[in-house]
Amino acid sequence: MPSIAVEKDGFIATVTISNPGKLNAIASGMWIALQQSFSRLSQDDELRCVILRGEDSDFAAGADIEEFPQVRATKEQAINYHANLIAPALHAVAQCTHPTVAAIDGICVGGGLELACACDIRIASPASRFGIPINLRGFPLAPGEMEGLLNLVGKATVLEILLEGRIFDASEAREKGLIHRIASDVYTHAQETAQRIAAGAPLAARMNKKLVRRLAPGISALTDQEIQDAFSYMSSADYREGVQSFIQKRKPSFTGK
Repeated sequence: MPSIAVEKDGFIATVTISNPGKLNAIASGMWIALQQSFSRLSQDDELRCVILRGEDSDFAAGADIEEFPQVRATKEQAINYHANLIAPALHAVAQCTHPTVAAIDGICVGGGLELACACDIRIASPASRFGIPINLRGFPLAPGEMEGLLNLVGKATVLEILLEGRIFDASEAREKGLIHRIASDVYTHAQETAQRIAAGAPLAARMNKKLVRRLAPGISALTDQEIQDAFSYMSSADYREGVQSFIQKRKPSFTGK
């Protein structure tokens, strides 16, 4: 069953994304669970670091597209899905009071990459793979999700990632600034990183996070009309084709309509 598990060991908590058989794709309920889990962890003053990882050999394959025909079939549903499911989860990770470390192995694409980028430190195994191939699903990146990626790596890299939809390796991800380090034993390395963080003064760490968020350049918020326009693709034949081709496991055929 899809789940978000939380384990605490002393000053360090580990949050694990699990969706067996689907490369840990993130179903609707899992986005909610991620938001709730990180919100609770932020209130735990005993903690000093949180590790985010995927179960077994993958981090996360993004949103569970197989449920889109039920939960994301109309423009209104799509706006709700991104504004009230994905965005709060990403916000809870990014705004977590404690330092966060993403331990990335295997597939880290789409919403999985967005979650990793919301963490403070990202460590990946040599076998990890990255990208946001939603151009093959017939839809763009939602505004609230693009903002975090844009702030991290800049517009040139964001456009390259989104326009090509290419899957790339850990070395290229490090070159692009998506990850900090590559480690052969990524989970041991993430634990060692978390222990170094936990050995430091927690109040100082929390203030460093707060000041970085406050001093970093911001982007003007979109207007309501711009948000509506961002989801105008929902009525297109290409969007329907993108989702159906994924479900039917075939190559999509887009018409631009």
